[in-house]
Order: sequence, then structure tokens, then C-alpha cells
Amino acid sequence: MTASAAPVLVIGAGVQGLTTGVVLAEAGQRVRIRTADRPQDTTSAVAGAMWGPAMLRPAERVLYWVTRSHAEFTALARDENSGVHLAAGRMAARFDLGDAVPSEAKLIPDLRPCTPEQLPEGFVSGYHATVPLIDMPRYLDYLVARFQAAGGELQLSPVPSLADAVAESPTVVNCTGVGARELVGDPGVHPVRGQHVVVRNPGIDEYFIELSDSGEFAAYMPHGDRVVLGGVAVEHDWNVVPRREVSEGIRRRCAEVEPRLADAEVLAELVGLRPGREAVRVEVEEYEGGRIIHNYGHGGCGVALSWGCAFEAVDLVEGIA
Repeated sequence: MTASAAPVLVIGAGVQGLTTGVVLAEAGQRVRIRTADRPQDTTSAVAGAMWGPAMLRPAERVLYWVTRSHAEFTALARDENSGVHLAAGRMAARFDLGDAVPSEAKLIPDLRPCTPEQLPEGFVSGYHATVPLIDMPRYLDYLVARFQAAGGELQLSPVPSLADAVAESPTVVNCTGVGARELVGDPGVHPVRGQHVVVRNPGIDEYFIELSDSGEFAAYMPHGDRVVLGGVAVEHDWNVVPRREVSEGIRRRCAEVEPRLADAEVLAELVGLRPGREAVRVEVEEYEGGRIIHNYGHGGCGVALSWGCAFEAVDLVEGIA
């Protein structure tokens, strides 16, 4: 494969930008990532994170993205340096989920309904499932190392405008998350505020996530010696300072499900702004003589969709899709 004269420019070093950079570099492209924030300072670093069904639009493309990502994360779980591991746990709701499950749930080999005795108090429906959990600080470091090993260049240098981007490279991949609202001028992008409490692990090895349309829910994901507790989803809130009352609510909800979390030592309180949008945007835009491949708007499913979106974005770069 012939590399272009100028490196492909990827904007953003969260999970979308880094994954896209890895796929491009490993495909033989020269790649430069420019980012306003270090990977460990991005929203991606705050994520729980797990692979799971993504109820987003466009549904058919999301199914491909999440399916492709499941295959990659399952393979990465065999690499102890990746920060990915397979974990059993429960996805549960305070309402009847019914018998229908998302198509991608069929990828989970041990998916089975919970019995009433296996559900926490107040929950009426749920499933057991073994899925990939991703320890994001470790995983982002892994992606950076893999990207640089493939010859990629990472620059801590914000991109002021799309015009500046295409002046630097005729091929740009925009992975700016909620930053696309300003950079692209896309008013459909908005922040969905999340907050997590990280605690020392009191001996938990299974995850739990509450399936809910509410802005508050219970979730905990163990990563070795720490557990990430959640969560909240607050639309149109740009505040990145942890709120004490939100952390207290998170801890209370999680302790009601798993009492061992009640007195766990708090290690950190983290806030991230998920990039909400009516539909995920992965498409090409012709712009001032250059080509911009947009890859943003993943809401709270950025990690779960990351590999599938990256492979499609690279196909667009190479003119395959």
C-alpha cells in the first residue's frame, strides 16, 4: 500500500482518534494525530468502560460497528497488556425487559435471563452476560504505544479550524467528540455529562449495569484493584467539576446493589462529557479541496463502537467505502 505524500491528519486522541490512528498506521498509512488534550485527559479516560449493545442510530451501521468491535475486544482480552478483560456480570432493569434482545446481544455466548432471586431489590428483569471490560487509562496507553510502534506521530497541538486541518493534509479524520460542535459547527452535537467515582476494589470481580432511561442509574465495573462506579447522564451540561451530591448518589445506588461498595475507599471522582447526537456521524465531507472523514457523535457508546467505526473511517480514507 502506498502512503500519501502528506500524513493523514487525525484530530483528537480519545478512543476514536487513537483507534482510527492505529488502524490507519497498521494499514501502512503515514498518520499524525493532533490533539488539544493528552489521551489521559480526554472524556475516554473517564469511561467505565464495557462493550455492550448500543441503542443508537443509524441502526444497521451501528450493528456492524458494535459487532466488529466485539471481535477486536475479545481478541484483545487475550493480551494482558491491553487493559481489556472478559468479565461476567448482570445487566438489569427496574422494568420488564421482555424477551426481545438487541441483535448484537447474540454475540454473547453465555447470555441468559436472571432468575428473580439473582436480581437486586427493586429490579424486575435482567440478564447474565460475559462481556469485555476495558480499563481505560491502561487501554489508552496501550493504543498510544501501538500507534507509535506502527510509525504514527502524536502531537499535543490543538487544531484551530477545519481550514487549518486541510491546509496541513488533504485527508483529515475528525474524531473530536463533543468538540465537533464548535470545530465543525454542528449544533446537533451536545454534551451528556457523566460522573464516576473510582474506589479501591473490596473483592468484586463481576460488573453490574442498570438499564435505564433515567438520568441516574447504578453501575460498577471492576478493573483489578479498582472499581469504577456510575452513573449519571445529564443532557446539555458542560460542567466538568465533580459534584459532591452526584458522587454520594452514585455510591448509594451502587451500595444498594453491592453492599461491599458502601465503605470502599474513594480514589477519584471523574467527569466526562459524552458527545450526544441524534445519529453517529461517520461520513466524508469535501471541504476546501480536501476530504474530511467525520467520526463523532457516539454518545455513551464510544468505546463499544470504536473499532468498527475506525475500520469504516479508514475504508473512507482509502476510498473503499
